[in-house]
Amino acid sequence: MKFEHALVFDKMGGAKEIDIDDYKEEMGLIWLHLDYSKNDSIKWLSNKSNIDPLAIEALLTEETRPRTIILDDSILLALRGVNLNPNCDPEDMISIRLFINENIIISTKKRDLLSVKDIVDSFKINKGPKNSAEFIVTLTNNLTSRMENTISQMEEKSSDLEESVLDSSNFEIKTEISTIRKEAISLRRYLSPQKDAISRLYHENISWLDDYKKNQLREINDQVIRYIEELDSIKDRVTLTQEELSNKLNEQMNLRMYVLSVISAIFLPIGFLTGLLGINIGGIPGAENKNAFVIFIVFLIIIVSIQLYIFRKKKWI
Repeated sequence: MKFEHALVFDKMGGAKEIDIDDYKEEMGLIWLHLDYSKNDSIKWLSNKSNIDPLAIEALLTEETRPRTIILDDSILLALRGVNLNPNCDPEDMISIRLFINENIIISTKKRDLLSVKDIVDSFKINKGPKNSAEFIVTLTNNLTSRMENTISQMEEKSSDLEESVLDSSNFEIKTEISTIRKEAISLRRYLSPQKDAISRLYHENISWLDDYKKNQLREINDQVIRYIEELDSIKDRVTLTQEELSNKLNEQMNLRMYVLSVISAIFLPIGFLTGLLGINIGGIPGAENKNAFVIFIVFLIIIVSIQLYIFRKKKWI
């Protein structure tokens, strides 16, 4: 049966890939990494894994949020990492589900996680985890560390947008603001329960998870909390930037409406007079005078001048 990985730990930082049918308990700790959408994985977990039915269901579920469940001396864990695969959105976080105890690690996924690849690569140079406790610490640390660059980029973008709105009249950034806000909300949606999941790991009494590893998990969780606070800050900043942009747009609109109102006020009496004198009936003043047009134009100029004087005196313009 072909899995993504079936690795037996050598307890010195290395691991050996084997066929699952050749595995015997005396070989030591084994890590099985499966694609839960494949029939072979479903059949093996359901019929041959010999683990708790609750764990089997959790490992095969299509959608899950980060959480930790303690099953005797085993841990059922669901975590998420940013999607750093080519042509993918980082906020579309990839889930990994794990069943871990002192003797076996079973992880399931549908899409590839670079954090898992990091662990596999570390075995090749004999710098991988030596036991289940180190595996949990390494995986959670890899997942958390890979978020840093994504969140830093979001923070830089939010700063650039803020500066762009304050220093220029570029209003073509509403889509960018919405994108960053959506990313921050999406990442926080999973990081908040992930913080709780990691927190439970170092609060529970697990025989093979010593105090030193728990302290490492506590430090990793502190980093997750810092990322959540940064995401909240990013969301608040882009919200303020969006409000600033809306205010500028409203000011610009109000200014244009004001100018149009002034122009309308100036041309209202002119339009009335020209309309009145333009009716085609007898008795229109100046109809027989060849200088009437020039006189009328001068009269209109005087009216406009008086209007402009009144507007300036009242500080309407």
